[in-house]
Amino acid sequence: MAKSYYEFFCPVKVVAGHKALEHIPFELATLQSKRPMIITDKGVRGAGLLEHVASAFEGAESQVVAIFDDVPPDSSLHTVRKAAAIYREHHCDAIIAIGGGSVIDTSKGVNILVSEGGDDLLKYSGAHNLPKPLKPFFVVPTTSGTGSEVTMVAVVADTDKGVKLPFTSYFLMPNAAVLDSRMTLTLPPHITAMTGMDALTHAVEAYTCLGANPMSDAYATAAIRKISQNLMKVMENPKDADGRLELAQASTMAGVAFSNSMVGLVHALGHSLGAVCHIPHGLCMSLFLPYVLEYNQEVNGERIGELLLYLAGDDVYAATPKAQRPAKAIQYIRAMRDELYQRCKLPRTLTETGKVREDQLQQVADLTVNDGAIIFNPKEASVEDALAILKRAWV
Repeated sequence: MAKSYYEFFCPVKVVAGHKALEHIPFELATLQSKRPMIITDKGVRGAGLLEHVASAFEGAESQVVAIFDDVPPDSSLHTVRKAAAIYREHHCDAIIAIGGGSVIDTSKGVNILVSEGGDDLLKYSGAHNLPKPLKPFFVVPTTSGTGSEVTMVAVVADTDKGVKLPFTSYFLMPNAAVLDSRMTLTLPPHITAMTGMDALTHAVEAYTCLGANPMSDAYATAAIRKISQNLMKVMENPKDADGRLELAQASTMAGVAFSNSMVGLVHALGHSLGAVCHIPHGLCMSLFLPYVLEYNQEVNGERIGELLLYLAGDDVYAATPKAQRPAKAIQYIRAMRDELYQRCKLPRTLTETGKVREDQLQQVADLTVNDGAIIFNPKEASVEDALAILKRAWV
């Protein structure tokens, strides 16, 4: 049933396929751009992924005139300013981000500076502080998890002050997201697993939290089905190009879903754990997903039960009595985590990470209840509730 009111927005063109990169010069030409700059990290460049992009520009009118490959795991104001200086020095007219979440966030920050002028990124932090569209911007994801290629959000760290600055604006959204299976074929198993669970959590929270709407539901459920059907296939055969493309599309679909319906307590806990213990975001999502679904079950069990159809398929869903579907859906997610642990030792509990001390749980709980994502969780959570979930995830 349609909500009485909701909004849905995704202006990002998606170019997807086994040879999608070859379309980038055409996309640049439609925006009258001829001198793009690539922003990436040393891992992506070292893996030889830029060679695929270089071959796409052979004989094209536009040519890559600068490459910045010094993006760290967490973007920073210093990195953004350094990349913007190189953009200006080479008189670039477009940005191509090739990488994961940090590269994409850095590129969004660079686009603010080169479009608005100056070096003061701080004055644009917060929500909707950009006055006009930015320079042409394309994203080529090299992981299948963040969904940043279709979101209007960037997070850039102010390392001097030790804080992370959020930027939110419709103008931060790329002109196009280019999904090419070649860009994720070399992902190690544990990164494939982490990013797959990240995308799954985006889709599950988009579907089960308060901001869900009919349009976001369509993207979320399609993403869940694709991840369920393809993640283990790719873990078994990392060179499965079709499976890789399916996961890339699922990540983008989940990004579209959660950027329109928001996320909830899994993300609030994950943001807080990441801040205190410096654990990768995708792993945080995997650690907390089943425990939060159990916590929320008493208020939205029917929605959680519906997940079983997309996680396990028609036959399992039809054979499971309605009252048992929520528990079965959660059980299915637990089974996925167990299989990933067997395949690549992706931790299932806080103790298995080896990076969390039990005396840190209270600090994580305190941060959780002040995280913005908690607003959209279907069940309110106190500090005591958050701590109880953390203790359940401990062992």
